Amino acid sequence: MAEAVDPPFNRPDAGFNRLEGWTWVGCYGGYYLQADLLSGFEHGFFTRQWQGRTPEVLAGYVSAGVSVHRPKQVHSATVLPARAACQEPWPEADGLVSDAGGQSLWVCGADCTPVLIADPASGRVAACHAGWRGVAAGILLEAIALLEQAGCRREELLVALGPAVSGANYQVEQAVAQQVAAALPAQADAAVALRELQDCGAVSADPEPGRCRLDLRAATRRQLELAGVPAGQISVCPLCTVDEALLFHSWRRDQVKAVQWSGIVSQQLPA
Repeated sequence: MAEAVDPPFNRPDAGFNRLEGWTWVGCYGGYYLQADLLSGFEHGFFTRQWQGRTPEVLAGYVSAGVSVHRPKQVHSATVLPARAACQEPWPEADGLVSDAGGQSLWVCGADCTPVLIADPASGRVAACHAGWRGVAAGILLEAIALLEQAGCRREELLVALGPAVSGANYQVEQAVAQQVAAALPAQADAAVALRELQDCGAVSADPEPGRCRLDLRAATRRQLELAGVPAGQISVCPLCTVDEALLFHSWRRDQVKAVQWSGIVSQQLPA
């Protein structure tokens, strides 16, 4: 049985401290992170300490008797209905939207942002792997559009952005920041869009010519706000995958192919 606890780790810098708006959940298998904003939904952002356990195993720690749905992630903006991703070979996509109750939707990452979306009115959920390419191509806007097609309202959605690389640790080419800026809704002028990201702290200067620092979660938050999701319904985890080596795999830090999983369970009633 899972319960919210203070994890009993000796090192104060291990990351297992209380985080405003986020809660560590302990169970017999270990600890995972939940967004308080999504407390009405079974979900979890898992750490590297769960290495080797697949969504088929992790789903049992979040909820009992759910089906498991996961894509083969390819850094795209493709979002599929969950029924299309229920068995191997997993379809190529980077986002899933529930189309039945009792579905657990899973995405993984090691610096890219895991994004879980929930609609309290209908019980529908979505899970997206949001790297810079996905954000620039509008993967979250696509997930929202699919939820709206199913009857959800974007102003009622709850969105949690999980652990990911921070802006301080994410050096990118200026062209990358420009592509992310171009994906901001209602910002047709490229220079204005880039200033929008600078003003919200998503883009900052870098000493190397032609480079900048990109806080992808800040950029994603701004994209969601401009798309009509209320700011108070977006929660951003403060943990950085690069900084928290005890908690998370990081491609930027280690150059090793390893990931942590995040998942959420739909609650919608049968049609």
